[in-house]
Amino acid sequence: MKTRHDTDLLEQELERLEPLARKLETPAADRNRRLEAVHAYASDYLDAQGAAPAYTRSPDLSAGLLDTPISETGAGLDAALDVLDRYVDHEGLNTTSGRFTGYVPGGGVYESALGDYLAAVTNRYAGVFFASPGAVRMENQLVRWMAGLVGFPAEAGGYLSAGGSLANLTAVVTARDVHGIEAGAVPRAVVYLSDHAHHCVDKALRVAGLGRAVLRRVPVDEAWRMDAGALASAIEDDLDDGLMPWLVVASAGTTNTGSVDPLADIADVADRHGLWFHVDAAYGGFFLLTETGKNRLRGIERAHSVVMDPHKTLFLPYGSGALIVRDGALIRQSHLSDASYMQDARAADGEWSPAHMSPELTKHFRGLRMWLPLQVHGVAPFRDALDEKLVLARWAWERLRASDRFEVGPKPDLTVVTFRLRGSDEANRRLLEAVHQDGRVFFSSTVIDGRFTLRLAIVSFRSHLDDIRLTLDVLEELAASHD
Repeated sequence: MKTRHDTDLLEQELERLEPLARKLETPAADRNRRLEAVHAYASDYLDAQGAAPAYTRSPDLSAGLLDTPISETGAGLDAALDVLDRYVDHEGLNTTSGRFTGYVPGGGVYESALGDYLAAVTNRYAGVFFASPGAVRMENQLVRWMAGLVGFPAEAGGYLSAGGSLANLTAVVTARDVHGIEAGAVPRAVVYLSDHAHHCVDKALRVAGLGRAVLRRVPVDEAWRMDAGALASAIEDDLDDGLMPWLVVASAGTTNTGSVDPLADIADVADRHGLWFHVDAAYGGFFLLTETGKNRLRGIERAHSVVMDPHKTLFLPYGSGALIVRDGALIRQSHLSDASYMQDARAADGEWSPAHMSPELTKHFRGLRMWLPLQVHGVAPFRDALDEKLVLARWAWERLRASDRFEVGPKPDLTVVTFRLRGSDEANRRLLEAVHQDGRVFFSSTVIDGRFTLRLAIVSFRSHLDDIRLTLDVLEELAASHD
């Protein structure tokens, strides 16, 4: 009788709680109204981009966000959108602007946002085939498409990551396991990369337990591309010293300069000495859609693994990366794991599951943000946009080269243009500070060969000739005012 009494009490409590809990189930009429409000907000934001600054320096503005705490009862959607408008979306870098040329992520095509919306509403779990065969097939279809761009065989495999850092880490772990680099061997294991390799590779080595490995910085040529001859010599010297060369990391579009390492020559060296050949093409990979890119990335098809970031040169929103491995079974061997509570998932294994190809078990339906824009637009507009960026970079470089005020770096391999105001590092710092204070356009700086250097990264699908012309006009105007 006590059990019956207990269940009656529990049912009474559930009857009380259910209507309260159901408040999280938004009725259809409210869904439509809220969707309309969000759509109006997004449309107003995008429509204003033509006149919006590329950079707003007001770091105290967002502090107002703290005046809207997380409360028991909520503030409502309209109030939340007002906070977003006041304190979040108009401060700092405006990465949706065509006059933002500071870094390489490329904008965020609108259909990707729609894909993310649908992914969140349907909430498909894209980690294992059993849970959502369609979501997994979609991700694998995109992986195969990218593998085809690279020139990898049918047995290639990989996954969509949150970005290049995680993808490079996954590649390093896979290469480590294939070469059997275990704890005792780490101090003798040698990794080869240039000073222009992305710093996330150094981080990946540390996270992968390889922080005590030897990092051999290979010299670069006058165009800041890895010197394949110097690489070969370094490997031979290390072998003579009893060390274990095992990994070379080349770049297909460095972040600093946009340079593309001589991939075919590096592949020759890696093949000759049995090294894992990894190409970080996070920035440059999707230029393979273009004839220019195919020529400049020749040899990438010989890599063992390649990182590509759709949030860069496929113009998707932040949080879109990918790793492709020539032999997909190798990445799966490194990352496959199981647990008793996952035993039901073994009933369906029609395709490799992304959770078995990466460190991630929890898996956002990331493929939809990439698949939907490609389905809506097709590949052709993406190719055309990339061709446009290549020509824009060459145009900007030629115009800067013709100016008496500036000196330019090497002709761009892709779409990063490096240059300096003729004069001291301090003069260049003052010019950049003036550009950032002005805010109409935004570009960034780096240090190359010990010199403070300015750089344009022309990557946004919204960047067109008028935007880059204005950028250089502002540059000339502010440089003249600081003479």
